[in-house]
Amino acid sequence: MADTKRKAKGNQGKKYVAALEKIQLGKTYTIEEGFKLLPEVSFAKFDETVDVAFRLGVDPKHADQMVRGALVLPHGTGKTARVIVLAKGDKARDAEAAGADLVGAEDLIEKINGGWLEFDKMIATPDMMVALSKVAKVLGPRGLMPNPKLGTVTVNVTQAIKEQKMGKVEYRTEKTGIIHAMIGKKSFGPQKLKENFTVLAAAIMKAKPPTSKGTYVKGVTLSTTMSPGISLDPLETQGISG
Repeated sequence: MADTKRKAKGNQGKKYVAALEKIQLGKTYTIEEGFKLLPEVSFAKFDETVDVAFRLGVDPKHADQMVRGALVLPHGTGKTARVIVLAKGDKARDAEAAGADLVGAEDLIEKINGGWLEFDKMIATPDMMVALSKVAKVLGPRGLMPNPKLGTVTVNVTQAIKEQKMGKVEYRTEKTGIIHAMIGKKSFGPQKLKENFTVLAAAIMKAKPPTSKGTYVKGVTLSTTMSPGISLDPLETQGISG
C-alpha cells in the first residue's frame, strides 16, 4: 500500500513538472492566451476547480481600502451551495419554497452554537441579526456571517437563495492584499471561463477604493486545483470595465 501511494505521488509530481514546462518562465500571458493554455497544464483526472488570484495595490489594514463584494457569474461556478436561511413566519415559508436546504430561527442558532456547520452560505432576514450575534464569533472567521453588502441579509430571501444556488461568488481582500476567487470548473472550457473571469475582474475594477494610489492590479494568477499558476497581464486586466 505504501509503495502504491509513493508511486502515485511520484506520478503526480512528474505531471506537475511536465505542466510547468509548458509555461514560459517570467512571461505574463494575455487573457486570451492564458485561458487557452489552462487546459494544457491541467492534468488531474477529476473536474478541477478553476481559481484566480488578484494581487492588488491596497492596504486592507485600512477599512477604506478593503475591496469586497459579491456577484453571480454568467456561467455560475459549477458548484451547488448548501444554503440555510434564518427567518420566521412568511419569510421562512418563502425560503422553504425557494429551495433552502434548511430554514430555522433560534433553533438553528442553537444548532450552530453546538458545533454544526454543514452549510456553505447563510441568508438571514434583518430582524434575525440581533439573535444571530450569539454565533458571530463562530461564523465570522469562517466567512459564513450574513452581510447586507453581500446580499445575504435581506427580506427578499427567494432572490437571495436563487443567487446562491446559481453560484454567487463573494470576494474580499485578504491581509496580504490578495483576492482569491473561484470562476468555474475545468469542464466549462476556455470561453466560458474567460467570460466568468471578465465579469469578476470588471467588478473588482469598479470596486477600486478612491484612497488606493499607484498601481491597482499588481498581479493576476490563473490556475486549477492541481496545476501550476499562469500569470496574466495585470495591465490588460486593469483595463477591463463593466
